[in-house]
Amino acid sequence: MSNNESRPRMFLQCFKLIMFAVAAVCALASVELSRAGEDSAKTKTGIDVLEEQNFAPLKGLRVGLITNQTGVDSKGRRTIDVLAAADGVRLVALFSPEHGIVGNLDQDVVDNAKDAATGLPIYSLYGASRRPRDQEVEGLDAFVFDIQDAGVRFYTYTSTLGYGIEAAAKHHIPFFVLDRPNPLGGERIEGPVLDRDKIAFVAYFPMPIVYGMTLGELAQMFNAENKIGADLRVVKMKDWKRNEAYDDTGLRWIPPSPNLRTVAEVFPYPGIEILQAGGVSVGRGTDTPFELVGAPWIRADQLLAELTARKIPGIEFRAAKFTPTSDAYGGVACEGVRLRVTDRSTFDSVRSGLEFAEALHKLYPDHFQVAKMIVLVGSQSTIDRLERGDRVDGVIAGWSDDVAKFRDTRAKYLLYE
Repeated sequence: MSNNESRPRMFLQCFKLIMFAVAAVCALASVELSRAGEDSAKTKTGIDVLEEQNFAPLKGLRVGLITNQTGVDSKGRRTIDVLAAADGVRLVALFSPEHGIVGNLDQDVVDNAKDAATGLPIYSLYGASRRPRDQEVEGLDAFVFDIQDAGVRFYTYTSTLGYGIEAAAKHHIPFFVLDRPNPLGGERIEGPVLDRDKIAFVAYFPMPIVYGMTLGELAQMFNAENKIGADLRVVKMKDWKRNEAYDDTGLRWIPPSPNLRTVAEVFPYPGIEILQAGGVSVGRGTDTPFELVGAPWIRADQLLAELTARKIPGIEFRAAKFTPTSDAYGGVACEGVRLRVTDRSTFDSVRSGLEFAEALHKLYPDHFQVAKMIVLVGSQSTIDRLERGDRVDGVIAGWSDDVAKFRDTRAKYLLYE
């Protein structure tokens, strides 16, 4: 081949290489711009805001941190490690809630431990005591709380928060809440208000099952309404709106407990979880907890027909057969339904749970025990109406006045629009 023949081909090859390089640079720039846009749009949680403040509120303080695996900053660093390395802050003790410091324990008691990375003691708040003990608080100048909640009254992290505030008040030290989003958003309010005589570790305060508040807002309500009198300081989030669910924030979801693996599972959780005490499996021990309801004594086609006829907004069902590996009916074949939330804007989890309960009570009165749901439902009048066979619309109407009063109380403590 002559030089004259090869020269155009060489020019063409060089041109292609140049264009490929330009395209690659443009693509990389586009990715970086996209990432920058994502970062700027992300909600900043309390720990991120505290970092921006260069930890000024904690300077010179010996800190006890109440946290678990959900306590991380936007870069994925544990709040434990961030505070341990913070200039002028002395992190001296850790406190863990139910499921332990890494959130993988599903057992009745969690023991004290030691954090491998920092060597700090981890005092369990789900052990022999559910509250910080006096000897564990001695020597602390402040508590810091950084845990992701589920937005549900009977999720025990709310009680751990309340007990921590009480301990801080008792020992006259400030209590800092590094706020995080309510994963269900800040507007949903579902279910009956807790009866005051039902206050317990799964029911710290008289509020509905779904309360539409962040933990920082809850902390303010607990402190004021229970007249705790703690020196409470909430480190607010930035760029979070009340109408945003967790998957609108740009933050990575970290399961707060072993069975809440996805944001999608959090939405049916409040109403489906209340059913387990009545005698059914709610999908624990399967790959999709809170998306299955069944029992050995249920006929899938029968339950499916009953639920479908009810036309429950925002949810659909299909027949299912499954065998849980653990928990209720572990190793036993069950029939029931698989559920899927199709429209969050119309879906009411607690209403759906009550429709389930009424259907199960109607179809299987010898098996499903409505009365045992009281621990999580927390409203005796609701249980009584379900046992009588009242329609769900009437049950909900029965608690409307109490919910309206709660809304008025709640409004005083909201921090976000």
